Amino acid sequence: MSTMLEYNGYLGSVEFSDADEIFHGKLEFIRDLVTYEGTDAKSLKAAFHEAVDDYLELCQDEGRTPDTPLKGSFNIRPGHDLHRRAILLASRRGVKLNNVVTDALRAYLDREDVVA
Repeated sequence: MSTMLEYNGYLGSVEFSDADEIFHGKLEFIRDLVTYEGTDAKSLKAAFHEAVDDYLELCQDEGRTPDTPLKGSFNIRPGHDLHRRAILLASRRGVKLNNVVTDALRAYLDREDVVA
């Protein structure tokens, strides 16, 4: 079972409140807070789609660019030793540090069998 919904490039969480007996979630990986809820899986999915559409429409009405989740870049702090080792490997290979980090991350995720 997936705990994430995907629509129009946006990802949303799926949670269940036993006390309220509702499913709820929010758009993930953006700065704005956008939430939705439903009484069952079908209504939650519909509410998620509506929340994304409403968010995009609101941003357009306000004349601002909506946040884009997972833009393809992030900062890491590997520490002095790993940074040094990675930059030396990049130098020996004649590639940028980004290539070394991307290749290492891809190899790790493939080994862990993490799929998109």
